[in-house]
Parts: sequence; structure tokens; C-alpha cells
Amino acid sequence: MSSAPYGVRLLVGVAVTAVDETKKLPQTILMAPMTLASQLAQLVMKLQQDLADFVIRGDATLEALFPPTDEQAEWAVFDEDDSPASAPAEPAEPRTEGRFALYSVSGEDAAAAARAERSATAAPADRTAPPVAVEIDYDELTLAQLRSRLQSLSVDELEQLLNYEEAGKARAPFQTLLANRITRASAK
Repeated sequence: MSSAPYGVRLLVGVAVTAVDETKKLPQTILMAPMTLASQLAQLVMKLQQDLADFVIRGDATLEALFPPTDEQAEWAVFDEDDSPASAPAEPAEPRTEGRFALYSVSGEDAAAAARAERSATAAPADRTAPPVAVEIDYDELTLAQLRSRLQSLSVDELEQLLNYEEAGKARAPFQTLLANRITRASAK
């Protein structure tokens, strides 16, 4: 402990702090606009959150006072309203364009593939599954599940699966996956 009086120690501490802050002044001046902008953005976001909270509370109160009716506005038209309920739903055509397309084919090829898939699912095929297909439960696998199991199969087993797929469902993504794996495995 210092033997100096309390007041002297206080003045020395204030002086040292003033000198340190003066040394930091150029950096503080440079950072001031960013700090101010950050604090302003924080204030605006807080205000938006508070306003949204008020609106949510207002909606809840109004809904409690005036319960909504289940009436459909006369101007609201939905797809279900246009089609009769008794009409059987046709299977959707596979997507051949756009972001969700699994593969690209011409319109005629897509229609043929859709017909082949419908006929494959409509009537059970008289094909026998190779042992490897039964072992990995091939008919129930998704494309991602099959991809994860391909590493453990031999080229012969992969060829059996490809032949089985071509003779049965003939799904292009599955055929492509199997053919690519056969090519990579054969190259090793």
C-alpha cells in the first residue's frame, strides 16, 4: 500500500487515465462513425422488433374480441374449386426442366419414361431380383440410400443391380448412378 494520502492517489489515477485516453483519441475518432452507425442500426432494429411485438399482441387481442369466420371471400379462387372432386387424379409427369429436374430428356422421352414408370408400378413385373438386390433391399432404397451402399459392392454386383434396374423400373437417375459407379470401380 502507498503511504500517499487518498486525494493524491485519486489525482494521480485521474491524470494517468487522461493521458491513456488521449493516446487512444486518434483511434477513437476514426471508429466514432462506425460506432455511431452500429448503435443507430441497433436502435432501429430494436424499434422494429417492438413494433412487431405490438402488432402481434394487437392481432391476438382483436382475434379474441372478434373471432375470425371460416367464410371464403367471393374473390378467392383455389385450384381445388376448379376441378371436380370425383375426377381421378392422374400421376404427375416427371419434372424434366428447372431446378428440381433429376435429369434432362426431350418431351417425348419424358412421356415415354412416365408411361414406363406407370406401367411398372401398375403391374408387378415378373422379374427375379438378384441376391445382392434382396440383400440390400434395393427396391425400397432411395437414390441417396443406394449411393451410400455402393462403396461396398463389387463390379459384378453393381452390374447385376444395373441389369435389374433396366429390366424393371428403368429409373434414369438410378441407372446413371450405377453406371458411373461401375465405371469408377472398373478403372481402379
